[in-house]
Amino acid sequence: MHFFEYKGRNFYAEGVPVGRIIKEVGTPVYIYSQKTLKRHYKAYDEAFGSVAHLICYSIKANSNISVLRAFAEEGSGFDIVSGGELFSVSEANHVKSSSPAWARGRTR
Repeated sequence: MHFFEYKGRNFYAEGVPVGRIIKEVGTPVYIYSQKTLKRHYKAYDEAFGSVAHLICYSIKANSNISVLRAFAEEGSGFDIVSGGELFSVSEANHVKSSSPAWARGRTR
């Protein structure tokens, strides 16, 4: 399930006409659905059922603070490979000791 849909000839994001968003903020614009992000996270989480697990979002995929915050609110860990990525996670008010930090090929 996702929260983007056509109603007639108009495209909506979480019930908001995308045309209205474009008029208010201009283009280019990235439009994310927090409901869709959280629904997809829950689908992964539920797939593991009772097996102990930690789902980690790769910040390299998208470091938008609102996206990170949405995943943090669901209990996500984060795949962090740089100080900048750690800073982004901190800005999303989520620093978990369970967020793995990989520094493959690094000497320091």
